[in-house]
Amino acid sequence: MRITLKISLLTTAWMLLTLIIINIIVFILFMKTTVDMEKDTTIQKADDIVKYFQAETDYTPEQINSKLKALLTEHSYIRILQADNQVLYEVTNEKPLAEKIKGKYVDTQESERRGISLAKKEKQVLIVRVPLKEGLNVKGSLEIGKELIGLESRKDILLWILGVSSLLAVILSLLSGRWLANIIMRPITNMIQTMEDIERSGIPKKIIIHSETRDELQTLANTFNLMIDRLEENFEKQSQFVSDASHELKTPLTVIKSYANLLRRHGLKDQEMADEAIQAIHTEATRIQKMTETFLDVASLEKEVELEMNLVNLVSLCQSILKQLKHVYKRDIILHFEESPILILADELKIKQVIIILLDNAIKYSNKNIDVFLKKMEGNAIVCVEDHGIGIPQEEIENIFERFYRVDKARSRETGGSGLGLHIANRIVKLHKGEITLKSKEGEGTKVILHLPAGLELL
Repeated sequence: MRITLKISLLTTAWMLLTLIIINIIVFILFMKTTVDMEKDTTIQKADDIVKYFQAETDYTPEQINSKLKALLTEHSYIRILQADNQVLYEVTNEKPLAEKIKGKYVDTQESERRGISLAKKEKQVLIVRVPLKEGLNVKGSLEIGKELIGLESRKDILLWILGVSSLLAVILSLLSGRWLANIIMRPITNMIQTMEDIERSGIPKKIIIHSETRDELQTLANTFNLMIDRLEENFEKQSQFVSDASHELKTPLTVIKSYANLLRRHGLKDQEMADEAIQAIHTEATRIQKMTETFLDVASLEKEVELEMNLVNLVSLCQSILKQLKHVYKRDIILHFEESPILILADELKIKQVIIILLDNAIKYSNKNIDVFLKKMEGNAIVCVEDHGIGIPQEEIENIFERFYRVDKARSRETGGSGLGLHIANRIVKLHKGEITLKSKEGEGTKVILHLPAGLELL
């Protein structure tokens, strides 16, 4: 079922339900108001009769009947009853009505509306009963019954008016619901067509916004367009990365192939040449392996990662990492800390990977000593890696953690960078509910700061 039809049917159904409830309330209020007005008038007449008979007690039966007849209205009766329900006096101008309703003695005022059949027609009758008292002794009761003339016809007219009004309202609701659905669906249809175009062509395409409606649909369209911008940006970055990766892989593969051909032609007769070829092949193969591992790291971090959380002493972890890197790179890396241990709840291998990435960048892009600072501050463990190298231009800093982003592509190829290290580090830190920030000044150096929840903050 189309959404436009659903909207039309739902709005009409809701309108119909609302009208039914309103019509019922209107009908009940109309009947109650009409009957209450008649009841108030009849009760007032009954009170007048009671006062008339209480003024004097020596009326003759003829006088009583005459007085009662004078008070009769059209299609009504008046009767006086004793305590045993015996009728003392009764006058009527609608005998069938009086015969249909039996007299009832009461000692308190009461009223009722009753439907009876007269001349094969349904009639509404109002009956009012009030006690006749002499002092505190109940002597009898007065009963007045009258046909509610025109109530049935007025009721039928009201029902007809309500029915016709409801029918017109339903028709208008269907038409307006369809109109409203078309207005709502117009931008959605535009979005569907755009998405179908994207699906057929495989080319990202933005939704054209014809007018500023400032509603949720425009927000949806704007969000979709932002998503397309993001996708296009990622596609461009990935294309650039594939191009760069292909170029970088091509070089070591060419070297490996050249030396392999050299060995195939000359064998191992020239030991010096053979050693050189084997060393070159090993070096380039190791480079390819590292690049492949980096690609796999990015792919794994894009999925849901289950961290192996344990208490980790940052001081001993950094001491171990620095010892290894000093031995490999023969560089001065100085660790600064004021207290030990500094504990965090983390995946030790992942945090080690982050610190190695930061130190590896510092080693690649600086020739001077590197400082690593550890401290605790306001429930966080702070790791700061500071170098005094070439730095990063200010306009590049905001993009530095983007996937595949490299500040200087030529320089990155020379140093073996792929533009993924800081992206991986940022992803790992966020998985630990931490934060990574970077401060740099071109020509002076770079400072990368990790904020990680300390102790048992993550439990």
